Amino acid sequence: MEIKSPGTRERIVLATSRLMQRQGYDGTGLKQISREAEATLGSVYHFFPGGKRELAVAAVQHGDREFADMLRKVFADHEDPAEAVTACAVELGAGLKESGWVDGCPVATTALGAADRETGIQEAAAAAFAHWQDLVYDKLRGAGIAESDARALATTVVSALEGAELSAQVSKSEEPLLAAGRHLAQLIGLYRP
Repeated sequence: MEIKSPGTRERIVLATSRLMQRQGYDGTGLKQISREAEATLGSVYHFFPGGKRELAVAAVQHGDREFADMLRKVFADHEDPAEAVTACAVELGAGLKESGWVDGCPVATTALGAADRETGIQEAAAAAFAHWQDLVYDKLRGAGIAESDARALATTVVSALEGAELSAQVSKSEEPLLAAGRHLAQLIGLYRP
């Protein structure tokens, strides 16, 4: 089976996502994106005539899909939602450590740098968080947790993992994520029928 290399548009989105994940919105320039993507600046504007703001929205959407794919995989591998959330925390910690503590959440990093002045970025980030919460909610509901409890728990899971990921990145330690995973698992256990 032949592995298809990403096209120019996809390379630009991937480069933008990684750069904004590490440097934030304000720290990332279009020339740097074009260099990292091995694309001309003209190509960047061809695919993203809205410039940096449009690229940031695409990067946030890419980050949304990446994390959602990871959640789906972990949820498929673990029937018990408590075990799944613990495994998710472990995977996030391992990925962060492997990156040298630089690849935190691309959605949060990008949105925090620009959400107050770029509504499209804020809307894309809010949609990403809602998407992740829906995935966790579905997993919790599938385990028999009541609808109202599952919604609040899903919000708590995503929020706690986001905060723990930032704490792990700053402290250069997986422990905040591992602790969050353990405690979220205990919390979920309290609501299991």
